[in-house]
Amino acid sequence: MAGRGLMTWAYLAFLLGSGFTATAQDIPQGEVQKHQFTQSQIFPGTIRDYWIYIPAQYKPETPACVFVCQDGVRFNAPKVFDELIAKGEMPVTIGVFIMHGRVPALSDQALDRFNRSYEYDGLGDSYVRFLLDELLPDVETKTAADGRAIRLSQNGNDRCIGGSSSGAICAFTAAWERPDAFQRVFSSIGTYVGLRGGNDYPMLVRKYEPKPIRIFLEDGSNDLNIYGGDWWMANQEMQRSLVFAGYEVTHVWGKGGHNAEAANKLFPEAMRWLWKDWPTPVKTGLGSPSLQEILIPGKDWQLVGEGYQFTEGPAANAKGEVFFNDIPNSRTYKVDLSGKVTEYLSETKRSNGQSLGPDGGLYAVSMEREQILAYDITGDSPGEPQIVAEGFRGNDLVVSHLGGIYVTQPGWDGKSPSQIWYISPQGEKRVVDSGLKFSNGITMSPDQSLLYVADSRSHWVYSYQVQPDGSLQHKQKYYHLHMPDDADDSGADGMRVDADGRLWVATRLGLQVCDQAGRVHCIIPTPNGKVSNLTFGGPERNIVYATCGDKVYLRKVKVQGAPAHLAPIKPKAPRL
Repeated sequence: MAGRGLMTWAYLAFLLGSGFTATAQDIPQGEVQKHQFTQSQIFPGTIRDYWIYIPAQYKPETPACVFVCQDGVRFNAPKVFDELIAKGEMPVTIGVFIMHGRVPALSDQALDRFNRSYEYDGLGDSYVRFLLDELLPDVETKTAADGRAIRLSQNGNDRCIGGSSSGAICAFTAAWERPDAFQRVFSSIGTYVGLRGGNDYPMLVRKYEPKPIRIFLEDGSNDLNIYGGDWWMANQEMQRSLVFAGYEVTHVWGKGGHNAEAANKLFPEAMRWLWKDWPTPVKTGLGSPSLQEILIPGKDWQLVGEGYQFTEGPAANAKGEVFFNDIPNSRTYKVDLSGKVTEYLSETKRSNGQSLGPDGGLYAVSMEREQILAYDITGDSPGEPQIVAEGFRGNDLVVSHLGGIYVTQPGWDGKSPSQIWYISPQGEKRVVDSGLKFSNGITMSPDQSLLYVADSRSHWVYSYQVQPDGSLQHKQKYYHLHMPDDADDSGADGMRVDADGRLWVATRLGLQVCDQAGRVHCIIPTPNGKVSNLTFGGPERNIVYATCGDKVYLRKVKVQGAPAHLAPIKPKAPRL
């Protein structure tokens, strides 16, 4: 069977007919236990049954591979595992089969609250956190009938997760959110439709930097077609997106309906394919053409520094050295070209956003002093800063090649207006826009004709046309950003542009990279799942530095940054 091709039913029937004999008397049989879990803090008040399959070959000295399944024991899995493990066609694997939670009613006159759709259909990491932080640790408190302790591998390459219908999208979500914990997915009649946002997955798969996930999809042309969507079409769209993004994916399409008949038949071969070549790691694809234009194969994120409280304001000087702030500690650090981090300023009055100016100075927003400060960083010591403007509590800023400065004032307390200030090269300041919910990151297009402002409490980045006197015209909610399922906004923060006209936005999902027409082309997560700001550093301005909470990371890319303090660049027009 080709890695991404169609497995025909004729071929599948041949495989099953000639190779699967689960009733053989000489195959060691594993043990199945039933338990109940009632102590969830992630899904409070729920109770649920779960079962543990322990293969006869399991030895506690070696942590076992793991298979997690939603909706309890399905696909005749214990008997299938007995045979496949005995034949060496899958590793020694402990199965954990979990029912969805329910909150029991207080009397027989009321219904329980059934958590199946809430836990399974929703995007986000709640269910996988439940598995990793609560349920699987509970499994490891149990023992086999003969006293063997249960030890589960913590390596995602050793873990598979599966299910049918809502249990299938739940399995995919677990791997999607935590590929470090689950990298092999069995999906039967998956609910990738509009019940709780699952219809977004085909789009997200195409845009995200690929993850190390191998997935087996199954569906039939007579699957559901109801208010939430068309399951048959959604599964095909999902498969096409996975292929587009370069994932290890295969599928079986038939004529079945929304039932387990097909899955029960093909499950043995699905397990063979999902575990093939184990323990060789699951491969990660190159991603979409948009990602391939940006990212360098084999060049991943690297840690620059850690142990800070909250990092912000990365800005690069002419050499490509990078300065960033640790706001709560009121310090500025410098990253030299060798990657060494040193303290540069020991007291910044809680400076936030920073930008280089055309004079080579470092401009910073001091939130404590409510001032814009300029440091001379051309010599050995920055000395005392110059006060450029004061009287408002700003957040981020950008300095144009002509010396004009735009600063965002979010309206921190929710009562004060959210404004954008302009400080002319002569030092005159004025408000040039207001009305955003929480103006935050700010930058200019490479040709410096447009100003971009992130509204953190929405999913928009605004675009303005810059006028000769510094005023702004033609305001639009222009860049349409993506948001996590469990958030009400994108959290858009710091922004930069590259020389090709792309806008890079730090958001809750990672770096969202947009074309000049306002569309997100790709999403690049950071290693710790946090990012507040970014800049392009290095001698060629082709290294992305990202401030990520208590850490700072860097990553070399194929594109170059276009900072506003340098001469304008006119990029090619976007494809419309």
